[in-house]
Amino acid sequence: MVYTPRSARRGALLVGSVAVLGLLTACGNGTDVHGSPPVTASGTAAPAQDGKSGSASAPASTPSDSASASVPVAARSSGSPGTPGGGTPPATAPTAATAGGTRCHTSELRASVGRNDPGAGQENFPVVLTNRSGRTCTLRGYPGAAFVNGSGGQLGADPRREPGSPVTVTLRPGQSAWTGLTFSNPGISGARQATPSALLVTPPDERDPLKVAWSGGPVPVAGNASSVRLTVLSPGTGP
Repeated sequence: MVYTPRSARRGALLVGSVAVLGLLTACGNGTDVHGSPPVTASGTAAPAQDGKSGSASAPASTPSDSASASVPVAARSSGSPGTPGGGTPPATAPTAATAGGTRCHTSELRASVGRNDPGAGQENFPVVLTNRSGRTCTLRGYPGAAFVNGSGGQLGADPRREPGSPVTVTLRPGQSAWTGLTFSNPGISGARQATPSALLVTPPDERDPLKVAWSGGPVPVAGNASSVRLTVLSPGTGP
């Protein structure tokens, strides 16, 4: 039996006690000496973000963000320009301009050709547009016009516009505006002539014409002095 001094035995006991105390302390602090991850109670810590552990988590999405993300792009409202938040602007009461100042459409008008007022070899016909609708509307500028034969084919070139200052003509139901249709008498000018079956009149800014039977005799369709001219629209039914 090897004799160990009492002081040495006391030192060994002291060292062993310190080692045991260190192990107990490590277990109490949640540190695993073998390198295993700590056990965490459910709901007491945030999950790791992007492979990194931490106590703070990313902020949750708001309900509006979630709803927006679930709607396809094609189904989202882009809103109207100048509207805060991109929403639809609130409806407003119609003004006098929008209620009664819009232009006259072809379907709201009736066309007619007035009596010829010849002079100095010129033929001058007033072409009249009358508001046959139940609302007030407006006309401005020059109408379109074309002579056609019985088959609907155009005779001659498109009329030219006489210089003039366009004005907005307001037509209440039953009121009229007129334009002057002028050309040189082909029997005097020597231009090639034809007798139209009808005159097509297209109101300003419209596409569909109104058809009026033509009873004004031959018109120039080619050659010298064959131009047909139109004046700007004016209130009334003629000069």
